[in-house]
Amino acid sequence: MPKTTPPLSSLLPPLICGSATFNDQYNPDPYALPTTGIVHRALSLGVRAFDTSPYYGPAEELLGKALNTPFVHENFPRRDYFLLTKVGRIAGAEFDYSAHYVRRSVQRSLDRLHTQYLDVVYCHDVEFVTLEEVLTAVTELRRIRDETGQVKYIGISGYPVTVLCDLAEMIVNRTGEPLDAVMSYANFTLQNTRLSTVALPRLKAAGVDVVPNASVLGMGLLRRTGVPIGAKGDFHPSPVELRQAIERASDWCDARGNRLEKVAIRFALERWMVEGESVGSSGDPASGVTWQREKVAHDAAKLGVSVLGVSNVEELNETMRVWRSILDGPAHGEPDVVEAGRGSEDRAWSLERQKQVEELVQGIRNILGDYLDFTWPSPPPDFRKQGVASTVPASLPTPAASPDQLAVKVPAGKFTEISCSDDKV
Repeated sequence: MPKTTPPLSSLLPPLICGSATFNDQYNPDPYALPTTGIVHRALSLGVRAFDTSPYYGPAEELLGKALNTPFVHENFPRRDYFLLTKVGRIAGAEFDYSAHYVRRSVQRSLDRLHTQYLDVVYCHDVEFVTLEEVLTAVTELRRIRDETGQVKYIGISGYPVTVLCDLAEMIVNRTGEPLDAVMSYANFTLQNTRLSTVALPRLKAAGVDVVPNASVLGMGLLRRTGVPIGAKGDFHPSPVELRQAIERASDWCDARGNRLEKVAIRFALERWMVEGESVGSSGDPASGVTWQREKVAHDAAKLGVSVLGVSNVEELNETMRVWRSILDGPAHGEPDVVEAGRGSEDRAWSLERQKQVEELVQGIRNILGDYLDFTWPSPPPDFRKQGVASTVPASLPTPAASPDQLAVKVPAGKFTEISCSDDKV
């Protein structure tokens, strides 16, 4: 079968707002997060894609509630933003990739997200199931795509890059149709770049169109405060020795007036924007300049795609300052700086910051030493998969509203501007 047209890479925005943080793995109480405010603010700043999953606790429902509001309906038509979700993973050790469950899971996501279609659906954490189970789920998703149009593009997601490559190759060999997307997480970071060095050549050869890079902080590992501790306690699979090396790198950054997470975020976004270009996208880059899909040329320049999650509006604002600063830096960024109303000093600062980060990265990577490109086993050695579910789990309760709805009403197609000169990363 031919590739889906138009290709996902011609439409998908290169910056995606992730919602894994709307979950008790990352936060003690996801219902206490200002999720509606985050989503509204993201849209106001030009973000046009949201990634979620039924596995992320109440994330789908919280995201759907935020989108099903007058603010969104009046300012952002559904065709102007992308929704990406997943099927197959139910709980920590519970998976169901059967055709029946995939179809029911898709319908549940449609209901939760208050939409008639899903732009991208991934098979979630594919390393935990067999090759045949993945093929069954992909086949069913393609059937839904072809019969109902409720799914537009199909992919797989997971952690071990060799497994992702094996599956991408198997699927194109067995079906004659390549995957639209393969999402990897924690594999293009300050600590580990195997997504580029190991996976990229194989995924391109398998015809994969887009390869989003998720979890640029390694699931919260690359932070001054250490891994996130949510309601479920310490879930992070990294060994103590790696955490200690990260702590030493963080102290080294502190001594030089920088924070590890700021260096890590900028490194991953800036490098993957370039290194992931061949499997990137030319959709709306959230640059502050109005974007229209009808005006995108077939050979338009692409940017490597990144997925970033935040837990509050302040983190979102900081992320967007970094993203736009990176966009301003390259030679092709100067016209956008002017059109978006940012000054030439912003671009000059971005170029200087790029040099500073390169120097800091070298020092950090020297400290990490043998833990560069270290990966933890997934599934873990003691993993035992439970039987498949006989029914779709009941929806989690969703409160009437999330707190701190900080949205600003803007005319359709416009953006809320943010300063790129305060608290730069």
